[in-house]
Amino acid sequence: MKEEEELRTKHLKALADKPETDTILEELVFGGEDEFVEKLIGHSKARHTVSGDLLESDSEEETSENAAPLARKPAWVDEEDEHEENIEMTHRYRKDIMKSKTETALSKEKLQARLQEQFQKAMGGVPSWACQGSKKRISKEDEESEEENDDNLLSKTGNLLSQSSYLSKGVIQIRKCINANHERLSRVPLTTVQFHPLAQVVMTAGFDRSVSLFQVDGKRNQKIQSIHLEKFPIYKAQFSADGEQVIATGLRSKMFYIYDMMGGNIITVPRIRGLEERVIQQFEVSPNGSFLLLNGSAGYLHLLSMKKPKSNFYAFTVLFISSHSLFPTDDGFVYVWDVRSRQCLNKFTDEGSICGTSIALSRDGRYISCGSNSGVVNIYNHEDCLQQTNPRPLKAIMNLVTSASSIIFNPQTEIMAVASNKTDDAVKLVHIPSFSVFSNFPGQNKKSIHLPRAMDFSPRSGYFSIANNKGEKISLNNCLFKLLYLKHFY
Repeated sequence: MKEEEELRTKHLKALADKPETDTILEELVFGGEDEFVEKLIGHSKARHTVSGDLLESDSEEETSENAAPLARKPAWVDEEDEHEENIEMTHRYRKDIMKSKTETALSKEKLQARLQEQFQKAMGGVPSWACQGSKKRISKEDEESEEENDDNLLSKTGNLLSQSSYLSKGVIQIRKCINANHERLSRVPLTTVQFHPLAQVVMTAGFDRSVSLFQVDGKRNQKIQSIHLEKFPIYKAQFSADGEQVIATGLRSKMFYIYDMMGGNIITVPRIRGLEERVIQQFEVSPNGSFLLLNGSAGYLHLLSMKKPKSNFYAFTVLFISSHSLFPTDDGFVYVWDVRSRQCLNKFTDEGSICGTSIALSRDGRYISCGSNSGVVNIYNHEDCLQQTNPRPLKAIMNLVTSASSIIFNPQTEIMAVASNKTDDAVKLVHIPSFSVFSNFPGQNKKSIHLPRAMDFSPRSGYFSIANNKGEKISLNNCLFKLLYLKHFY
């Protein structure tokens, strides 16, 4: 104890004997004891004041954000718009939006509201790009819940693996929905079914001389519109690449129609210069929408430009191409034709085929499927078909016993559907890439599909539709199926 006291006394004495220059230097750098305490007190007050200012600014921002947005002024005001004017609803292009027969006229405002309502039904709601000032605010509770979800996501893996949207082979999860054309059943065969490339809409057409559009929800499938073509049984109808037009060809007609859905106009194409065909039925639209290919007689295909002319619609550019271009031939050969260079790239033999009846290319460009009159559907590698003259098929689907009339891949290239319009229930779904047929479709209990003429998948493979030509009593329907492995997709 004595030693410690002596050591402490020695240190205090050394500090007391500190030179005056050192003491002055410490005061300049650190300040004296009183000044140091005053600085600490002043710093705490300043920090409290700054935090208060921040809180006040946050509250001001919240009040300004919660305040109603200022109304936007129009760019100009048309004096004629101020005059009330009733618009006749008896016109054939406005009959479909009438809610009653007594509603013969509407004001401009009511007609605009009615058109907006029809557009929202067709699109399945108001698109995000059409909403102004819809910026989403995230509260503290939402942020905390998101953090908790992230923690749960990182702490668990079993549920994610069991709920994967990957399609496995063997049995497909599929459910029958109400018919797509439930609100307008047909009494004559349906020849076309196609989903709109952008909107949640399906189109049907057939020998009833009408093109009908339905909103797809799997529960009601409300009818949007029907276009009647006088004395024109429809052989085939198809959306344009951008989904703004519908092209329709007839059963026994040389002319065809184009329906402009944006303008509400029906354009008649009575003739095309240089096209000597008695009947125009089968056609295809190029994926980019630039060309229309008509399947003619005497072994010819006619390639038309889809560019809109300035004066009228009849200024098509016609190029005559041999029938050995994009379709299989009746001698078992398939010709690959380059549309840009107008040259044949390759000619290959479809193994075992005597007469080709259908062909399809997968969306990702990996596979080509060729169907024949014997019912066999060969699946090839696309690259092999471009380079080889006798490619070996990856798989031969032999589940059809009559001519393979239709082949289609779903957009994700997970399913290939094949069908024959010669036999009931002649529809098979093939799993890709195992090339095995799903065993539970269409089912073996009873015949539910009669002579399927057309089929299609929705843009995200949520629905699968078949033009079924047999229904309750004498009404023909369009079978709609929901693919359950993609629960939240259209």
